[in-house]
Amino acid sequence: MKKFLAILLAVLVVAFSFAACSKESGEKTDATNADTTAAAESDLAYVQEKGDLVIGITYFEPMDYIDEKGELTGFEVEFGKAVCEKLGVEPKFQEISWDAKETELAAKNIDCIWNGLTITPERQEAMSITNPYMNNKQVIICKAENKDAFAVAGGLDGKTVVAEKESAGEEAIADEAYADFFGKAKYIAVESMKNAMMEVKAGTADAAVIDYVTGIGSLGEGSDYADLAIVEKSFADEQYGIAFRKGSDITEKVNEAIKELTEDGTLQKIADKYSLGEQLVK
Repeated sequence: MKKFLAILLAVLVVAFSFAACSKESGEKTDATNADTTAAAESDLAYVQEKGDLVIGITYFEPMDYIDEKGELTGFEVEFGKAVCEKLGVEPKFQEISWDAKETELAAKNIDCIWNGLTITPERQEAMSITNPYMNNKQVIICKAENKDAFAVAGGLDGKTVVAEKESAGEEAIADEAYADFFGKAKYIAVESMKNAMMEVKAGTADAAVIDYVTGIGSLGEGSDYADLAIVEKSFADEQYGIAFRKGSDITEKVNEAIKELTEDGTLQKIADKYSLGEQLVK
């Protein structure tokens, strides 16, 4: 009987020890899985692990464009490099179709949209957007001889007006508030602001609605668009921000980097180089 009790006690001890070990092992596994999930959900950890930030852009001066040496340059390019240096990652600029920008971001084909992105409530709902860094507005550009005629309501009646697809310019043209200017014009969407300016230059469009910062950076004496001018009438005051995936923890880090670059004068220096100094958010 004593022998039987001893054996039974030994079996119970082993069973209890196994259960305790299993519980501890399970707790460790759950904790490991939780850590792995948290890491997987961290955009910052994802970007830092791969070592680069893929920045979705389209080409337009003075933000992102190819210079005479065949190199990518512009305000956003230099700004992006400065922020990436603060983050400890390499910038990787990737051209995208502007009307597919949010799809590209969600699919992780790019890590952010950094290309004169206008901040809107709808975009803030769908993505995580930084604090604004630049003021902008929409303007009409046309051949210089039409500048005064297109500055008044009705001046574009029957004319062909172009704007980039899914852009703030397109939204301004469709806005009922500006129906006096665009309501009786023929609207055609194009792939980019650069294409919009080329259409006007070629005479296949009478006017284009583009970002003001694009206009002041691309037009003028000595430029490819020296015969074009900005109409003295603006629409839709707005601000630019940088968009990341919804809930991204990179956004706040980039806000901190922008603040540092603003305080030490770096951002002002970059903006002045591209004649955008007055447009910065102070």
